[in-house]
Amino acid sequence: MNKKEILDLIALCDQCNICVGSCSTYRAAKNEAFSPPARLKVTEKVFKGESLSPEEIESIYNCPQCGLCDLICPKKIPISEIMDKCRRELAIRGLGPLDKHNKIIEGILKVGNAVNGDPDKRWDWLPDKFPERESDTLFYVGCLPSYLVKNSARSSYLVLKKLGVDFMLHKDEDCCGIYFYNSGRWDLAQEKFEENLERFRNLGIKRIITTCAGCFYCFKRYYPRLLDEFNIQVLHIVEMLPSLLQKMEVKPKKLKREVTYPDPCRLGRKEGIYNAPREALRLCGVEVKEMEKNKEKAVCCGAGAGIRSVYRDLSFNIARQTLDKAPTKTIVSTCPFCLFNLSYTSKKSSAGKNLVYITDLILESLSPASL
Repeated sequence: MNKKEILDLIALCDQCNICVGSCSTYRAAKNEAFSPPARLKVTEKVFKGESLSPEEIESIYNCPQCGLCDLICPKKIPISEIMDKCRRELAIRGLGPLDKHNKIIEGILKVGNAVNGDPDKRWDWLPDKFPERESDTLFYVGCLPSYLVKNSARSSYLVLKKLGVDFMLHKDEDCCGIYFYNSGRWDLAQEKFEENLERFRNLGIKRIITTCAGCFYCFKRYYPRLLDEFNIQVLHIVEMLPSLLQKMEVKPKKLKREVTYPDPCRLGRKEGIYNAPREALRLCGVEVKEMEKNKEKAVCCGAGAGIRSVYRDLSFNIARQTLDKAPTKTIVSTCPFCLFNLSYTSKKSSAGKNLVYITDLILESLSPASL
């Protein structure tokens, strides 16, 4: 979208406010300035070169870009995509990213990950020696699984091995670059995308498997947006699980558990991956007790688009609303960002929820002790 197209789309908004009640930021902050219609007004000012207040800038950066307003909007205005363009324009004008964003950005440039992890410890989660092997399929682990949600990395790695998937790891794995993109620094994002693509090409990679919904969405949608040639197939691990489990000669042990599965925004609403995680859980004897609002209408966890790193209290309040609506004690996720934020919030608020990554359960059902 160019400037004129963005302004034309904004002009379609008649302030019906149907989207307001669905906005996780608005519901948590109770501030109309942090609602989709208000953000569109701010974006109009941005692209008209008008001055902005600190609160108006904050309204653009505290949007988790969950996409629920896109779905609900009667005029089908792609509000979350417009926020992408607005953040880029703020960066061009020197009004963004914010100081807290820039600290994360500096960390990525320095150590190659978004959580300030020691590069020498990136593979500490591996249950065995680093596998020195070649394949045209890369298991791309990601920053959060590598350092903060290590169980998701470990269990996904072991599940792929147990299910006979041919893959390799890249010892010099670096950040996917999504934080650059989400903060509006598309210049840095493009540099990182090009750098990673060159690495993938040198390795002969034709397919990427991710555990992280953010990495998945970044590779699948943002890389082609900024790169002229990106033809690598991108899969989230959960997309592969049902067919791989069904092909097994020895069927998985039925775990007989009840869990809640909140659909991650970028895997669910934005990519339509709803059945695969539920089917994989069913094949392992896990029953999903649905949230009142699920699948395309699922509520956001509050961690996406850089929200948690800059607006931790807001992210906490959004996550707490999600936890309160989960009908079971155990919550399963396919997104390390959701898992991390919901787990943190559960502990801090004494909500008593047990957060697990989906392959933790799959691995348990496949383990020799279970067969």
